[in-house]
Amino acid sequence: MSITVNSGYYGSGTTDQYTGKFIPQIWSGKLQVKFYASTVLSSITNNSWEGEIKDQGDKVEIRTIPSITISSYSKGQSLSSQVPTGGVVELLIDQGKYFQVVVDDVDDVQSDLKLMDIFTNDAAQQMKIAVDTDVLAGMKNAAAASNQGAAAGALSGNINLGDGNATGGLTGVKLTKNNVIDKIVEMNQVLNEANVPEQGRWMVIPAWMGSLIKTSDLKDASITGDQASPLRNGRIGTVDNTTLFVSNLLPSATGAARESGDAGAGTVKGTYVYMGTSDAVTFASQITKVESLRSQTTFGNLVRGLNVFGFKVIKPEALVEGFFYN
Repeated sequence: MSITVNSGYYGSGTTDQYTGKFIPQIWSGKLQVKFYASTVLSSITNNSWEGEIKDQGDKVEIRTIPSITISSYSKGQSLSSQVPTGGVVELLIDQGKYFQVVVDDVDDVQSDLKLMDIFTNDAAQQMKIAVDTDVLAGMKNAAAASNQGAAAGALSGNINLGDGNATGGLTGVKLTKNNVIDKIVEMNQVLNEANVPEQGRWMVIPAWMGSLIKTSDLKDASITGDQASPLRNGRIGTVDNTTLFVSNLLPSATGAARESGDAGAGTVKGTYVYMGTSDAVTFASQITKVESLRSQTTFGNLVRGLNVFGFKVIKPEALVEGFFYN
């Protein structure tokens, strides 16, 4: 006869005709290493109101600081008073992600691994990736009008950051190792023209843009704030007082047109790149439910969890968007 063992974490296979001898199979106690996409939200957003979340559908009222009017004064004139009234920004916790995993009783008994720990740890990593992807995509077109597009700059109006939101067709800016640093400096100029403080500036870039920076001729180490040039030590660090984060989760658009003057043919795939400070985006997230129970559809233990979250660009002038390709 032939004995078939169901696939699972304890192994699988079919023995030959029964001979009275059992040849055991040895399974490794270590799982293959799994790599996860890097997540950046905790480094680029503020979460000042995260502790106020109770459940999905909650609404957080964020009070804003009013602007005080400054008036000219002449000797002897009567003074007029101002009653400052600040606005309110609503942060709606309207999004949710969940996971649900079951460990079959048979697998649990026959496996030498702690399967539920493995599955829930992976779920936590996948949850961060899923939330990062949604928020980064939701930041598109949320920067101030003067902080994006082909004529960016509140004062200059002549900085080309590509047009990733045009209704008549998207146009990207081509980056090379010869101009990538210039474009980072220009994006910082856009923040400067919006009176955004220089402290705590960040930039999220795709991996291909990180490679351009590393291969660019950064001979002046002072631009990165390092003692040695990135060309020699292989570290990006900070560029123009801006901390760089590489992410594979940035949104992109295929079919974007090339910028004027690019000799290449056809359309391209452009990536949305962001620069700003943590004041730009507020983000709140909570694991509101984690439950362990017996499965109703099989013999096994079930664990499920619900993560509710919300985000909002509350200071669009502190966010810059570029639309680039290589």
